Amino acid sequence: MSSLKWRPQKAIQVKVIGVCINRKQLLAMEVLNDQGELKGVRPLGGHVEFGETREVALKREFLEELGTEVVMSGRWRAFENLYTHEGELGHEYIFAISIALIDRSLYTQPIIVFSEDSGTEARARWFDIKDLRSGKIELFPDGLAATL
Repeated sequence: MSSLKWRPQKAIQVKVIGVCINRKQLLAMEVLNDQGELKGVRPLGGHVEFGETREVALKREFLEELGTEVVMSGRWRAFENLYTHEGELGHEYIFAISIALIDRSLYTQPIIVFSEDSGTEARARWFDIKDLRSGKIELFPDGLAATL
């Protein structure tokens, strides 16, 4: 596990996320502050690499993070996300699409532990959509909760 604290890059990032809903719950990873406290959550995904389409990037990210393929459905939504994390400004464009996981066993796992690109351990779990819409648990990027 990396001892370095994550900070936003000083450049605009292009990311993809997969919106996976099962039984009125959204699969999302925990976003922690430097003290290890839950700051909010976001669906899984990651950076679009140079030369990749958003579809290829999303499939690659889920294979890397959860070891599963995904099926995409519906239409893409785009979000511009300006945020501050631990005093540092971040700026990203996020493409989101509904997905289904091919590995059906992931739907029954209460907590899924995986590694980020940096080697940092991350945790994903199923969050009640009503808690995300109400703001009880903050959902990133801004505006995503309203589309659920």
